[in-house]
Amino acid sequence: MPVVTLPDGARREYPNPVSVSQVAADIGPGLAKAALAGVVDGKEVDTSYVIDRDVELAIITDRQPEGLEIIRHSTAHLLAQAVKQLYPTAQVTIGPVIEDGFYYDFAYERQFTPEDLEKIEKRMEELAKEDIPVSRRLMPREEAVEYFRGMGEEYKAKIIADIPSEEDISLYRQGDFEDLCRGPHVPSTGRLKAFKLTKVAGAYWRGDANNEMLTRVYGTAWANKKDLKAYLRRIEEAEKRDHRKLAKKYDLFHIQEEAPGMVFWHPNGWTIYSTIEQYMRRRQREYGYKEIKTPQLVDFTLWRKSGHADKFADDMFSLTSEERQFAIKPMNCPCHVQVFNQGLRSYRDLPLRLAEFGSCHRSEPSGSLHGLMRVRGFVQDDGHIFCTEEQIQSEVSAFMDLLHSVYKDFGFEEVIYRLSTRPEQRVGSDESWDKAEKALADALDAAGLPWEELPGEGAFYGPKIEFSLKDCLGRVWQCGTIQVDFSMPGRLDAQYVAEDGSRQTPVMLHRAALGSFERFIGILIEHYEGAFPTWLAPQQVAILNITDRQADYCRDLEAQLGALQYRAAADLRNEKIGFKIREHTLQRVPYLLVIGDKEVENQTVAVRTRSGEDLGTMTFESFLEILKQDVDRRGRVSIGSQK
Repeated sequence: MPVVTLPDGARREYPNPVSVSQVAADIGPGLAKAALAGVVDGKEVDTSYVIDRDVELAIITDRQPEGLEIIRHSTAHLLAQAVKQLYPTAQVTIGPVIEDGFYYDFAYERQFTPEDLEKIEKRMEELAKEDIPVSRRLMPREEAVEYFRGMGEEYKAKIIADIPSEEDISLYRQGDFEDLCRGPHVPSTGRLKAFKLTKVAGAYWRGDANNEMLTRVYGTAWANKKDLKAYLRRIEEAEKRDHRKLAKKYDLFHIQEEAPGMVFWHPNGWTIYSTIEQYMRRRQREYGYKEIKTPQLVDFTLWRKSGHADKFADDMFSLTSEERQFAIKPMNCPCHVQVFNQGLRSYRDLPLRLAEFGSCHRSEPSGSLHGLMRVRGFVQDDGHIFCTEEQIQSEVSAFMDLLHSVYKDFGFEEVIYRLSTRPEQRVGSDESWDKAEKALADALDAAGLPWEELPGEGAFYGPKIEFSLKDCLGRVWQCGTIQVDFSMPGRLDAQYVAEDGSRQTPVMLHRAALGSFERFIGILIEHYEGAFPTWLAPQQVAILNITDRQADYCRDLEAQLGALQYRAAADLRNEKIGFKIREHTLQRVPYLLVIGDKEVENQTVAVRTRSGEDLGTMTFESFLEILKQDVDRRGRVSIGSQK
């Protein structure tokens, strides 16, 4: 007589073995209809799973993240079934769930086209309406290899052959289609009501460029049509905001084949970049950081000693000179330890905060490069704090104060906090890990911040906090981090003289607020759709004359604004004023000063914003006060000129 304990503590007793779906029906018809799977003693199972012992059971529906993942995985199988029916010679390979959807790779005689995707999606809809039951069975590994090989599915046979021989293979069948999968899956295809195939791309078998090219079909799936429509609207909006398109529109940067993954900054883009750099330099100085600069080329012996060569050699650019092997630095931390090591440090020198706008290069795969979001050459707002274990919490708290202030200045109010704790393979004593993890958790708690623990996700050298931002579309971007490092200072012989005269190894905190400048600017471009807050705008003021009679006054205004370090330019072209206003509005210039004969006569300016708001005619001094207040508030307040 199995006893089933539910999440609310309620217990249900059954005279015979019972399936998950039967328990759901026993609880209520609504739950029976909504049930997608179950969790039995912590393990996800199908609704057909039979309970024959005392267990703890939770029912998964589409309202839970786990339910949405099951829907997406099941929709990937639906895609594969439709492809096999329409293109029988296609072989199915791998079809995992990804963020917001899924993909499936197929081996076929040609690449699928957008027209193919329409046909496949239509067939998927037909199969979903048929409400085909989904069932699971187990098969010995060797038998499964021969089974799929007999169907001509050589890729599936290869995948199964790599599974340990003692493991049985679980297969899921729906109608005429059967696929390898751990599961669980929805009870029937009728549960798949809201999906869309989004794009087709090429992908190498097992991600290896030496292997054959496959066709990858991407899709998205949701619990209902409403959520699907909302997602597709977000995607449409994201495409409009693609930073690569906006870079051309606003003349910010470009990337070309001769320097893959490297950025050519144009004057407008470099203005944004240098404004951010100057801002971060000032903010870090306020928090006690000393700025340094370290070499681009460093002998490989340092990277071997730090441990980076063992783990990241394939991602490092290297060259040989005078029979010595050098690496173009992929990160800054080993070089910062070299600065710490110059001269004997005392406990009185700690904490020592070093910062560098460090230029790094990594050999990212060409297929992964994506505008500013994934590059080979980038600059980090990198910082390293050398301190004692007792100073970890206070230093983390101080960094979080800086980070929150910085994020608000860029217009980001919502931050997600994650604490990654010790992995199985790690360096340092359990006592040190206990102190470090507690210090990070205490810093988050002291600030009253909600945070999520990621057990086992810390680096091998120490735990870390990751800080992620939400943009205007609700997308999450991991930007900031602070990491505790017990390993590198010792590996690189960093020491200080403690109060008792002994030699001690400092703790090293790796920290960054923005991360990569390039990626952060890409995020800003998409977040603001090119309409940057006035303090970041490449051009802050456009001065527009109506006729040539106002040219000298416009030049004088331009000079005065320039002397006050504002980015202003006079547009004296022989064009109609309506044309000029429209052009500079489209270029998202925050303020437009329209100058006619009256403005010259009265020494005033007629002020418009890029949102079309007419602020009226005022003295130049009054406009300067508006401009100053707008620049000083940075991205913290959304006003008419920021739209």
